[in-house]
Amino acid sequence: MRKTLRLKGIMARREAVTFPGAANAMFARVIEDLKFEAIYVTGAGIANMSLGVPDIGLTTLSEVAETVAAIADTTSLPLLVDADTGFGNAVNMVRTVRMLERAGASGLQIEDQVFPKKCGHFNGKDVIPLDEMVQKIKAAVDSRQDQDLQIVARTDAAAIYGMDDAIKRAQAFIEAGADATFVEAPTSLDDLRRIPASLPVPQVANIVFGGRTPDPGKEKLAEMGFSVVLYANAALQAALRASYEVLETLKREGSLATVADRLATFDERQRAVAKNHWDALEARYR
Repeated sequence: MRKTLRLKGIMARREAVTFPGAANAMFARVIEDLKFEAIYVTGAGIANMSLGVPDIGLTTLSEVAETVAAIADTTSLPLLVDADTGFGNAVNMVRTVRMLERAGASGLQIEDQVFPKKCGHFNGKDVIPLDEMVQKIKAAVDSRQDQDLQIVARTDAAAIYGMDDAIKRAQAFIEAGADATFVEAPTSLDDLRRIPASLPVPQVANIVFGGRTPDPGKEKLAEMGFSVVLYANAALQAALRASYEVLETLKREGSLATVADRLATFDERQRAVAKNHWDALEARYR
């Protein structure tokens, strides 16, 4: 089955399926190895890991597309890709959809923030006029080559104008052709419940560790009616904490002996990057 159709089917089930985030191909391999069903290619993660900068709109379309292509080459899982604001206006959105679809995206998340955007859990956000976002969604829908490529339209209006306005925006996004919507950063369980209860298409919840949205767990999110639950940067945050702890010990002690249990073994590392596959190719073409 085509990856786009697989993603569409996952979202249609409305079972709060967990989509871990990957900012690079290594994380994608770990996610697939653990038998998750899909991967979220995180824009914040690309900014943090590839550029060492915060999620404030500093990445470019070509940088995101390059990361998507690398991940798509290493995994059989469908990719829901964070396309930020589409990197410009409705005309820019045309090129964004074409590039990311060609790179291997099975779905694209686009949002209504003013460019340059910010992480949905930061202060100081603003959103573009609704009519402008509607045209960007229409451009995205019109530009996809595969009609099963999922267009997920996100609004950040809740933090600025309240949940009522955010839901009205999401309804307009659906009318414009979005396959799913994503109301970012609800701050209470009541607000979370309102979202799938008010909107007829599949819904995305974004659980940011340390962020503004409570985490009631997969079972309750499924009962609420969410289709997808993003844990966009869990792997990144885990790797960052472990890197600090291990490297601090290395600096202090000049050895890894006391933190050996925190490290993947040499063999585990090679298995994670499928070295046996490349060894077989080398033997075949020698």
